[in-house]
Amino acid sequence: MICSCSEDFLVKEPPGALAGSVMESPEGVEGILIGAYSALQGRSRFGGAMATDFTYGGMASDDCYRGSSSGYHPSNAIERYEALPNHSYMRERWRDCYDGVARANQVLVFLKAAQEGARPLTDSRAREIEGEAKFLRAWFHFKATRIFEKIPYIKTQAELGDLLPEEVSNDSEGWDDIEADLQFAINNLPETHPLGDAGRVTKYAAMAVKAHAHLYQKELSLAKPLLDNIITNGGYSLVANYYDNYNMTTENNAESIFEIQAATSATNHSSILVAYPSMHQSGPAGLGWGFYQPSQNLFEAFQVDVDGLPVLDIADRDPLENDMGIASSATFVPTSHLLDPRVDWTISRRGIDYLGWGISEGASWIREQSNGGPYMTKKFMHLYSEQSLNNYGRGFDNGKNYRAYRLAHILLWRAEIHVEDGELDEARLLVNQIRNRAKGSDVVMGLCTTYAFDGSPITVDWNQPAANYMIEPYPPGSPAFATKEEARKVVRLEIRLEFATEGHRFFDLRRWGIADQVLNAYIAQDSQFRVFLQGASYDPEEDDYWPLPQDQVDFQKGILKQDSSYLK
Repeated sequence: MICSCSEDFLVKEPPGALAGSVMESPEGVEGILIGAYSALQGRSRFGGAMATDFTYGGMASDDCYRGSSSGYHPSNAIERYEALPNHSYMRERWRDCYDGVARANQVLVFLKAAQEGARPLTDSRAREIEGEAKFLRAWFHFKATRIFEKIPYIKTQAELGDLLPEEVSNDSEGWDDIEADLQFAINNLPETHPLGDAGRVTKYAAMAVKAHAHLYQKELSLAKPLLDNIITNGGYSLVANYYDNYNMTTENNAESIFEIQAATSATNHSSILVAYPSMHQSGPAGLGWGFYQPSQNLFEAFQVDVDGLPVLDIADRDPLENDMGIASSATFVPTSHLLDPRVDWTISRRGIDYLGWGISEGASWIREQSNGGPYMTKKFMHLYSEQSLNNYGRGFDNGKNYRAYRLAHILLWRAEIHVEDGELDEARLLVNQIRNRAKGSDVVMGLCTTYAFDGSPITVDWNQPAANYMIEPYPPGSPAFATKEEARKVVRLEIRLEFATEGHRFFDLRRWGIADQVLNAYIAQDSQFRVFLQGASYDPEEDDYWPLPQDQVDFQKGILKQDSSYLK
């Protein structure tokens, strides 16, 4: 029943919602609003992936494999672009998106009732709540259109008039309604978090999402003033250390614009849900399932040249040593190639400290290296020193927030627009802000000179960097910014490096119009050593979006129209 769809799904009260006059009060409305915020995390780890989009934005890209052990898993169909309308993930994503929509609409319904009752909220707080609810409604629809493209935009019955929610068709991507709800939020939300609660959305969070929506539609001129407003007036700043954007003790910091909150206790958790799947399955940090493993393609993207600059073209990159097929007890010497230091805050690899849990020993820490490769992700796992903050179970569903939007997104999106406008040096300066922050950040420490983990003591110099790190800004007159074509490569690669494994990559490739060439080249390369990719291909006409869940189309027959790519 939890995963099923039904004809009246869009008008049902969401799980946990209360009805009646008890909710038509300031306290009741505030409680329902908190319930709407809780839907940001979603309910399904893989198919919903609501907070991070790691399944669709990561596994379907060249950033990460499904990973874990061999054999069938529903995620295989996502990374091979073979998901059909009856795939369980389609139902789960649809359910999680429209559960969030239903919760946001419930806020608006009870807010209206409360304002007409004996105990209304103050006018200023009522406008804020309406702004928060409409932001959330826009966000959940945004998450739906990213996956399904054409979607029904469900509003309250009062807004729909004579049209019932289940009669709303999916004849558009919903952009006009998304933008309208976000504009209401921009006009009515404060610049700082309502009620002083860090997880609540602000005017600038709404601007960031609206700018992102314009980028998806290639409306760069409309995104530009929103990004400029955030940069100039938002009061945000890049934090000094790159990893402070992933550290639990530095959450809701000066860089964060919209951060999805998480928390744990001894008896319960409110988790982002990706942590458990993406943690190591073996070794001292073996709390999870060993899914979501970074690709060799991603690892090699972090190499830099002797000037500390990225190698923009894949064909020019050096193959980097990896321990694929090498037992932990056998000798393996990690690459000495110059690397962007962000690599070891992003990817767990042999011979490098894993967030204070110890030096990764390679194969013995990986669930099934022959299937998913030699790497694991790091960004969703917590530091060893933070284990005491995650006392639900063994810490697998940790309380780590997800920074959905931070200033680095805004700066790099603005750099994208500068490039398309021919303002190449302005783009260089923004990219350099990101690179200079990475240059000044703490690096992963601990130079390990033990190359075979056979039970003997491990030798580590904790006063030395763990690898050969180097990163520099692009100098004035850099050939990388000599033409629009080269500058475009620079910005796009910087976006990949800064946000690697965070669930954005597939959507970025799609909106840039390069998913076809990038993903098929990636498949051709990696299928040589990743059996599960053999025979896969990406068709930009058919695989750019996923299908609507078939049972929902059946229940709303004649109203919802399936993507024509899935009617063949």
